[in-house]
Amino acid sequence: MANVVVVGAQWGDEGKGKIVDWLSERADVIARFQGGHNAGHTLVIDGEVFKLHALPSGVVRRGKLSVIGNGVVLDPWNLLEEIETIRAQGVEISPETLMVAENTPLILPFHGELDRAREEAASKGTKIGTTGRGIGPCYEDKVGRRAIRVADLADAATLEARVDRALQHHDPLRKGLGVAPIDREALIAQLSEIAPNILHYAGPVWKVLKEKRKSGKRILFEGAQGALLDIDFGTYPFVTSSNVIAGQAATGVGVGPGAIDFVLGIVKAYTTRVGEGPFPTELDDADGQRLGERGHEFGTTTGRKRRCGWFDACLVRQTCATSGVNGISLTKLDVLDGFERLKICVGYELDGARLDYLPTAADQQARCVPIYEELPGWSDSTEGARRWADLPANAIKYVKRVEELIECPVALLSTSPEREDTILVTDPFAD
Repeated sequence: MANVVVVGAQWGDEGKGKIVDWLSERADVIARFQGGHNAGHTLVIDGEVFKLHALPSGVVRRGKLSVIGNGVVLDPWNLLEEIETIRAQGVEISPETLMVAENTPLILPFHGELDRAREEAASKGTKIGTTGRGIGPCYEDKVGRRAIRVADLADAATLEARVDRALQHHDPLRKGLGVAPIDREALIAQLSEIAPNILHYAGPVWKVLKEKRKSGKRILFEGAQGALLDIDFGTYPFVTSSNVIAGQAATGVGVGPGAIDFVLGIVKAYTTRVGEGPFPTELDDADGQRLGERGHEFGTTTGRKRRCGWFDACLVRQTCATSGVNGISLTKLDVLDGFERLKICVGYELDGARLDYLPTAADQQARCVPIYEELPGWSDSTEGARRWADLPANAIKYVKRVEELIECPVALLSTSPEREDTILVTDPFAD
């Protein structure tokens, strides 16, 4: 038995959906351990496109248990809407195939309202680039011990008390932002109405996972976003509101760190970012435009155009260290087809000094100038390749150089959105 954690090793959008789906066929349980419905995973299975936000990627596979852990913040209305959408595509979802942790915090309408009001009030240069879906404010409530959790929906008196505590905090904030007070009775009525539908899936996730592990079942731990958006190790303050790195997999579902056997980092063959924040290798030229067009770089959740740039080996080496990555899945290699020359960032110059990592201070990050190494490109197509022998020689040289620079081996290589177009080097589930 082996249990695998999948983490994005850049700023997200690395292609985790396809890889998790590829691995989930061989797992028994797929557990989502952090984030909210601001993340999006696109799966392509037998030509059918599935777009998931809150649901774990394994939900589209028969005979698997999908789990939403306590490290996630959950919009209950969004979850039910997503369930109905996936059901309409022929996927069966029931308490036998989906479980939501009882201690999962709920994203409520006032969280999104606060999120959007703050972003609108922020001056240029201080906007975080939030999706406005209430993820950050919900995590704030969790840490502030005023969150309403799934289990609270089961008892009317408890629910009312939790709502009152939340309103004591949120109404003064809303007043300061010029937003009307929360309608207490309407909120309680909304939650009471939806409660049976959410409680239908609720359960003690930690206990179920313990039993699954004891019986020898394989668990796949799935995160959202990317490690460079981690609240502690990302490009703060332009980050998400939770820990994204692999260590969160244990606390985000309720297992010990010993339950993790392999950490797989998902890495795009170039670099992209959505929203504000530093991006040392960003390209504002024809090459950047070409990467975006060939890679179809638009967010699954927001539709926002992604910023594009050359591969940054310094950043990926850094995230491989903070997540303890054992091997990477290199995705979208085919997007680089046809480039005459390719560049990889191997370091930064900061005020005349050379650095082999991205500094923590935001002002220093903004002044970092990438140091590039050039490699020859290739004219032959890599799209759909399923064997090393199918790859052009220069594509293989590029992959090998990436391995050297990030100090981590390639375990899988993805050459198209189709799950079968994957070259397996090291099996993450191998005992």
